[in-house]
Amino acid sequence: MSSELIFVTGASGFLGAHIVDQLLNKGYRVRAAARGAKVDFLKHLYAQHKDHFDAVNISDIATGEFPEALEGVDAVIHTASPLPDKASKDVILEGAVNGTVNIIRQAQKAGIKRLIVTSSIASVSNPQKSFTDKDWNPLTREEALKGTDMATYSVSKTLAERALWDFAAQHKELDITTLNPPFFYGPFAPGFTIPELNYGALTTDAYIYRLLDPAGSYPSSPYYIDVRDVARAHVAALTSPPESSVGRKRLLIASPYDSNFQGVVELIAAKRPELKNRLITSKPPVFPSYKLPVDLKRVEDVLDIKVDSYKKWEETILDAVDSLIELENTWKAKGYNIVIPKA
Repeated sequence: MSSELIFVTGASGFLGAHIVDQLLNKGYRVRAAARGAKVDFLKHLYAQHKDHFDAVNISDIATGEFPEALEGVDAVIHTASPLPDKASKDVILEGAVNGTVNIIRQAQKAGIKRLIVTSSIASVSNPQKSFTDKDWNPLTREEALKGTDMATYSVSKTLAERALWDFAAQHKELDITTLNPPFFYGPFAPGFTIPELNYGALTTDAYIYRLLDPAGSYPSSPYYIDVRDVARAHVAALTSPPESSVGRKRLLIASPYDSNFQGVVELIAAKRPELKNRLITSKPPVFPSYKLPVDLKRVEDVLDIKVDSYKKWEETILDAVDSLIELENTWKAKGYNIVIPKA
């Protein structure tokens, strides 16, 4: 059990909430960055951990100065980043880069040496379909501004991560880990909820929610990982060996299990028969592979996460569905009209 103080951005998000939950369960102290009403929401959510948890108001993670919030901090976990459809393309691009550079710059200035940053497999994707820690998405900022929301998001994650490693090259004292997952699914963290109707807050679980609509759509990519495994990797990075021992810690991580969308729909129909009549009816797309070919042995060597310890895809899907239905019922009880958004 560790009593170190960890500063977490994006703590009110899907992934961030899981990270905070796992940190607290391991005895870490957490100081979460939030904005406005989310500060009180987080303090209420983790009231039982008030001796180990606090939330601080930071109005702008990309441009603000917050040295007091970093006092006494042992490590930073930075998960916050603008998502597609939630801001203009310029804001997504600038916010991702400036937010990452600003938090890392201030952490370095405060003497914090260990930093874990959520990146994405989107910063790795390339026409050659090679998925190694040496690969980068070749799309440019100009192409992102003219392209789809997902293209903008991909470039934002690429530019932010490149800026991070450029900064690290100038500050060798820093111990940095980036985690590069594909879409992550699963349940919400214990106690976590979305009190008001806000489909955007579902983040990548929205892809699973769309399967619960006869006129819904399938995810644009078959690659995935359980959100609890992504959170576990962030926490494990806090005690990982230094770069001098294991090399640059740019870690591509994904589920080791094969699955397909037809199997996912059939699983939901079989295990949750009450949902059978509301499942997507269109034929699923077919992909050459449903398992992202990343080097999980590398992840095991650095983070000590065994390949056979990842959540099975069946558990991921069913737990995600159960969480979504529970949330849906909460919204209905408040009088909201539920219309599952299209892709």
